[in-house]
Amino acid sequence: MATLHSAPRFTIIDGLKSALSEALGDHLLGAYEEHGELLLTVKRDSVEDVLRMLRDEHKYQQLMEIAGVDYPSRAERFEVVYMLLSLTTNSRIMVKCAASEDTPVPTVTTLWPNAGWLEREVFDMYGVLFAGNSDLRRILTDYGFEGHPFRKDFPLTGYHELRYSEDEKRVVYEPVELAQDLRQFDFMSPWEGADYVLPGDEKADTSPVDEPKTTEKPSDTGAGAKTDKQASEKVTAGAPAEKDGGEEAPAPEPTEDQPARPKRKGKTSDTAKATEPKKKRAPAKRKPAAAKKDPK
Repeated sequence: MATLHSAPRFTIIDGLKSALSEALGDHLLGAYEEHGELLLTVKRDSVEDVLRMLRDEHKYQQLMEIAGVDYPSRAERFEVVYMLLSLTTNSRIMVKCAASEDTPVPTVTTLWPNAGWLEREVFDMYGVLFAGNSDLRRILTDYGFEGHPFRKDFPLTGYHELRYSEDEKRVVYEPVELAQDLRQFDFMSPWEGADYVLPGDEKADTSPVDEPKTTEKPSDTGAGAKTDKQASEKVTAGAPAEKDGGEEAPAPEPTEDQPARPKRKGKTSDTAKATEPKKKRAPAKRKPAAAKKDPK
């Protein structure tokens, strides 16, 4: 028996771009389809109004994720991406807006309570501010952490390291002891190969010695009759064991005299009776009493 469900099995986005573009109007900056999904770019100040409209009028009930993207070369280097899901139409769309370090994005905690955690993550990783979020704290990094790890200009090795100090019995921050040259990274693809020579690679094409040694004759290897004669000689020649003829040495004399033990009295076979447990005698059986004769 086939099970009927109100949501379609496959997402159909034909006509969705034109329908949502007409509905959003002046709030929309651009719309395009990619990887079977619709992406909408909206004005930053209109984010809350756009998402409320998509939730209430177009059945995108769930906010699945809020992500951040960093483009350092842009005037507004960050993009905040909202991923929405419609359970009734089985459709996913993405809504994004641009932001910078000093241009806050309106919060959407008024639409979805879970947006508070997601906005805190974007703030922690990228430094994007959300106006109206009353609990905008770091959520993934440690207390007192400086910087935002997902920014493209954040150093991969960091400037400080944290460890637990047994002496102070607490977590301490210390500067990373690395040369500053290690903080400069080459983004050339390793599959294509670098045009420069890495330190140490210049030795690959040169021989470690000027004239390599060859062993064209047996004498060059050290082999020969002289070597065979030395190998046949015993290494243990002149050892004390060979001077004694290889016989075992006699036992040493006792260093002190001990009085002889007195001889044992009796025989050893007599001890068995003393060690055996005493046998209990079985109780004697009573004879049945004779029956009394009747005087009559």
